[in-house]
Amino acid sequence: MTAFFIGDVALDEYYTADRWPRRADKGMVKELPAEIGGSIANAAVVHATLGGDTQFVSLLNDSPLSHRMTADLKQNGVGVDHMLTDPSIPESRNFIFLIDGEHVVLTVEMGEQPMWLAPATLAALRQPGFLYTTLYRVRRLHTETEDGPLRQAELLADLRCHGRRAIFDLDVGGCTLEDMPYLTGAAVVIFNQVGFRNAFGHDDLSLIADWIRSHEIGCVIRTLAAEGAEAYDGNTRTHVAGYKVAVADVTGAGDTFGGALAWCLAQNKPFADALDFAVAAASRSVTVHGPRGGKARVEEVERWREERR
Repeated sequence: MTAFFIGDVALDEYYTADRWPRRADKGMVKELPAEIGGSIANAAVVHATLGGDTQFVSLLNDSPLSHRMTADLKQNGVGVDHMLTDPSIPESRNFIFLIDGEHVVLTVEMGEQPMWLAPATLAALRQPGFLYTTLYRVRRLHTETEDGPLRQAELLADLRCHGRRAIFDLDVGGCTLEDMPYLTGAAVVIFNQVGFRNAFGHDDLSLIADWIRSHEIGCVIRTLAAEGAEAYDGNTRTHVAGYKVAVADVTGAGDTFGGALAWCLAQNKPFADALDFAVAAASRSVTVHGPRGGKARVEEVERWREERR
């Protein structure tokens, strides 16, 4: 089964600083080499390197940088057969500041242009498999069918009827009531700690059972940084511990977690095993500098995990 990743790919420009400046303050930064990243693209590369059949869809301009990023995805085993182009949009770039073991990310605003999926893309998406994406992207999805246009939540519902299972990476943004038409019926919804608190106003996973059931969500996962991750399906709560590691760069850790989880679920691994593998992959990734630090073969992750048990 082919997994589709619909989201962003970007040039990640890295800087380090001793502190984050206050308002009206000044500070000095040190420039590091730029690398190709983008959260959903990072997850796609992780998925492909683990052996998954992977397609990536994004909307880019027609610049040399866009061609370079697309070529990089292909070199990493990610299919780009369904990419979209709009010459009018800005370059896709992130500015990443590494400060005290954490990171601050500033992203160039790309706009809200519709993403019109071609008939061949719709046909491919109307096959069983996973769709890994974000709210920012699915709000922009459109396509034409013989029966008329399909847009946004209506399109997601159509794909779900054809066996396409959505995994949403909500990261720090969380969600609101307005987002529920998109999230309803999702197989997995992933938050980090900040995103979960933004969505629900608290930190107690066990309090969202009614929310999960009323929106027919398969499972909610909250990643916990160094403490691992926890999952809840409305009945059973599962926690997987993290690993104590020397942190080089946390950029891409959540992307690694999501890409690894999607691969495990496509292999029909038991959920607790999938969660454990994804936590190990993400923990390993922060020991490597760069947004693609999580790129590793299955045996590399398993060997790393076994050495630390």
